Amino acid sequence: MNYVDEAAGIAQVARAAKMPLAVSFTLETDGRLPSGDSLGDAIARTDDLSGGHPSYYMINCAHPSHFERLLEAGAPWTVRVRGLRANASRRSHAELDESTDLDAGNPDELGGQYRALRPLLRNLSVVGGCCGTDHRHVASICVALAEQAR
Repeated sequence: MNYVDEAAGIAQVARAAKMPLAVSFTLETDGRLPSGDSLGDAIARTDDLSGGHPSYYMINCAHPSHFERLLEAGAPWTVRVRGLRANASRRSHAELDESTDLDAGNPDELGGQYRALRPLLRNLSVVGGCCGTDHRHVASICVALAEQAR
């Protein structure tokens, strides 16, 4: 999702249909939604407009370096984030759209970044990858999070 209004609308319809819902927000290189909203505000507004219907929220299609500095340890909204599908690429969406090559980043580095985000996203339990990721990245993420759980 790129905008609070679209997330809230879908959440309202899902609530009326008694369907569970996870909302995943796309973030830009500044850590904000394309609409300019902060992730915390987007979660709060979506919850407010839908009676708190989404079961949880996710972050997708952004490299961890684009948003990690904006995650506030202990901020109430961070407990609502249970999923992360980060990009391997540090490129912006515009750069990815214009790119003629696949920027796969560094799988081990991405795994380490997920591990570093885990204390800030205490309920993180759904992980995967987005732009530029493949099985190597997912394996690194799984290893990094499993090592942290020990």
